[in-house]
Amino acid sequence: MIGSPRARRTATLLVCYGIVGAFMVFFLFPPYWMALTSLKTNQEIESLEGIPLIIQQGATLKHYRDLFTKTDFLVYLKNSVLVTVPTVLVSMVISVMAAYALSRLGFLGAGVIGTGVFLVYLVPDSLLFIPLFKVIGGLGLLNSKWSLLVVYPTAIVPFCTWLLIGYFASIPRELDEAALVDGANHFQMLVRIFLPVAVPGLIAATIFAFTVSWSGFLYPLAFIYSSSEQVLTAGTVTSLIKGDVYHWGGLMAGALLASLPPVLLYAFLMDYYISGLTAGSTKA
Repeated sequence: MIGSPRARRTATLLVCYGIVGAFMVFFLFPPYWMALTSLKTNQEIESLEGIPLIIQQGATLKHYRDLFTKTDFLVYLKNSVLVTVPTVLVSMVISVMAAYALSRLGFLGAGVIGTGVFLVYLVPDSLLFIPLFKVIGGLGLLNSKWSLLVVYPTAIVPFCTWLLIGYFASIPRELDEAALVDGANHFQMLVRIFLPVAVPGLIAATIFAFTVSWSGFLYPLAFIYSSSEQVLTAGTVTSLIKGDVYHWGGLMAGALLASLPPVLLYAFLMDYYISGLTAGSTKA
């Protein structure tokens, strides 16, 4: 019977699977197109003949070889690593300290400051890069990859602090009281109690910090103009776009390789990331 509970359940499952399938196709199509284009020959990319969703003239690895041999891709990769690792470490230290102070010390105005910290995150990069350009110029860091170590935390710290505030606030205050009775100071409480308990929140914040610092595009494009100092995102684009000539195969190969580290990080730590974001959004 169509109106039976079993039939309704089957129909509901089919609708849900259909919606999930449509979203999967929608979100997986860009990486599929990138991989497809990176394996096509230049002649096939430019011909625009036949079915564009498949490779018709044979796959090639030429774009990947050219990326490593004819561009400074490895230099960009090294610079991205040198920028990302210290940026994540510095941002997480600042965020953890700020979140602990705002969520557990209970000083006057902590709630207002916490809200203000998150609102700072909502200011888009396109409004900040001009004043930050003046700051970076005043510090003498223009055309240096280390300028990104100064500007990236401005986007990372507000969100990570807000996320960790929510996670620290979910930890029972009885733990604070027990630690104080045992003679622990606030730094010992943070290291021995809060950080071990808040591992999912820390992982979620770290993934966010890594993603922002690894995939940033506007700041390196605005502050760095030397190939030897450029990072992966902006460097790949500037080296493979010559005037009005776009080397689509190389661009897609570079974009695909650059996206692998965040994808792998999300794949292995997705459960922690989701639980951390959930706690941060519901307990703030």
